[in-house]
Amino acid sequence: TTGDENVAVGHGALTAATTANGNTAVGTDALKAVTTQGYNTAVGYNAMLVATSASGNSAFGNQCLDALTTGDYNTGVGAAALGATTTGEENVAVGYNALDSNTTGSYNIGIGTNTIQANTTTNYNIGIGRNALYANTASENVAIGPFCLDANTTGGNLVGVGYNVLGANTTGGQNTAVGHTALDANTTASDN
Repeated sequence: TTGDENVAVGHGALTAATTANGNTAVGTDALKAVTTQGYNTAVGYNAMLVATSASGNSAFGNQCLDALTTGDYNTGVGAAALGATTTGEENVAVGYNALDSNTTGSYNIGIGTNTIQANTTTNYNIGIGRNALYANTASENVAIGPFCLDANTTGGNLVGVGYNVLGANTTGGQNTAVGHTALDANTTASDN
């Protein structure tokens, strides 16, 4: 092969690399399928397992970014973080199962166990805290605090800050709530 500046440690790590440059793979089958793209870092069992032409990604944890094929500039830290992401770009997931169901969604940030867990294709969400935006499938939401907006499914343009804020909200949109359990009984009402 003609690739330069690659590091591979572990059975099956970087085995398909042909012209890829600047990759680091540590762990069994880490970056196993990458062929031509570079500047990825994968640490953990099956980290970035099927990535073929993705670049600029960082995966730290078992099965982190393991479904990624061509998405660029994603960062996953924690087992199964961004585990289903295939072509999504510029996502950040820190914590076990953070953004785990995300496939093509981009520009999302999930920090904490199970944050933004149900998201598959939507963009521009921020969830910080255990289970924040857990069931969310809508775009442009911000949830900061454990269980904040965790039942939300399709409500968009929401802002919640605090423990269990807007916790029962499912489809209500354009709501803002700040403080411990603020608007926690709201389910479908909007513009609050």
